[in-house]
Amino acid sequence: MPIVIYIILAGVLGILTGSIVNATVLRTKAGLPLMSRARCLSCVEPLHWFDLIPVVSYFVLKGRCRRCSAAIEWQYPAVELAVGLLFALFAGRILFGLGIPSFITGTEQIILFIRDAVVSVFLVIIFLYDFRFSVIPDKFSVPAIILVILFNLVLGASAFSMLIGGLAIGGFFSVQFLVSQGKWVGGGDIRMGLLMGFLLGLPLGMVALFLSYILGAFGGVVLLLGGHRSTSSHVPFGTFMAGATVVTMIFGSTLLSSYLSLLQ
Repeated sequence: MPIVIYIILAGVLGILTGSIVNATVLRTKAGLPLMSRARCLSCVEPLHWFDLIPVVSYFVLKGRCRRCSAAIEWQYPAVELAVGLLFALFAGRILFGLGIPSFITGTEQIILFIRDAVVSVFLVIIFLYDFRFSVIPDKFSVPAIILVILFNLVLGASAFSMLIGGLAIGGFFSVQFLVSQGKWVGGGDIRMGLLMGFLLGLPLGMVALFLSYILGAFGGVVLLLGGHRSTSSHVPFGTFMAGATVVTMIFGSTLLSSYLSLLQ
């Protein structure tokens, strides 16, 4: 089967998964069971299956509820497409052998894809939740940390390297939390630091940390200029940490190599 078919199939799986991500974020905030039937957020009427086809239904309905004509949030197709793109990129990386960690053997690459796909789902959920509601729920960050540790151990990653990465980056945010008495960063940021370090190790974890601040600075300016935040508003730094972690998962090795080559 041609490589492009595998990438397309991974992208379709990601789009379907993105639909679950949207439901998880919105239902968690509303306190609804994750397995409850989908309903319009405005008229609260149950939605039929043909109105729940990822991406397609949004455009067929022209972004409006079939019954009450209330606007459907752009988040739905955007997240579905984003997760689809991530899954396709992870599949492409495996198939073309780009940026594969040194401890991965050929037979473990499918497990690496599963790890990256699962972890990226948690990261997208955290990205959205912190951006929209200014909090990083432990019910998402803690399971992600546990899964990362288990996956990496199965894949043969060095437990010592994971520990050093997690303690270094998690400790970085812990010191800020203690010095500022929780004014600069929150507990959710500490757990995100642990996740970044355990997932990526110290070198790539530092790349993700650096990117987090770049994205945070740029994103903060965009949010201010767009009127979405004020100078006194909470900056959803977990959003930028999650985004930077995803970027580093895919392009981190290339970015680090390019940076080190500039120093030679």
